[in-house]
Amino acid sequence: MDIDYRVAFDLAPVGLILSRNRAIVDCNRHVCEMFGASRELLIGASFQVLYPSAIEFERTGSRIAPILNRSGTYADDRIMKRASGETFWCHVTGRTLNQSTPHEAGIWSFEDLSSRRPVKAELTAREREVAAHLMDGMTSKEIGKALTISHRTVEIYRARLMRKYRASNTVDLVHRLMAGG
Repeated sequence: MDIDYRVAFDLAPVGLILSRNRAIVDCNRHVCEMFGASRELLIGASFQVLYPSAIEFERTGSRIAPILNRSGTYADDRIMKRASGETFWCHVTGRTLNQSTPHEAGIWSFEDLSSRRPVKAELTAREREVAAHLMDGMTSKEIGKALTISHRTVEIYRARLMRKYRASNTVDLVHRLMAGG
């Protein structure tokens, strides 16, 4: 039996995007459904349309480029934005097609985590980044290094998150983040 790879790409059970220089070259139906946007609106658009803010788009690109350059792959959980403006937790995995210029071309998968991890509190861009790293089990020092900020600054953001989620400690905070509040 011959496999029609276009049909397989389009009907994949996860969102798939082909990228060039952080712009969407192609995407499947699942991406359109997940982000609530038509294929025509997404093709040719910058990945920035999928992020809650331009700052997060820029920071993420800067953070993942050296990792893609080194290993060729990258994965994390992050908050993304639907066309409606609604934010949601998403697992993102990517592979660069050229490690020496990691954003030149790649393939990315997107898995909507909102049914398991709803976004309940209004968070700043930096709070979202710190929350994602906390859920990965990273310490303040590890988060500071990953985000190129001091561990004390991370602790300030963690304290804000604890207030917003009414958590008594970091373990409770991570539990509340995972459960959506």
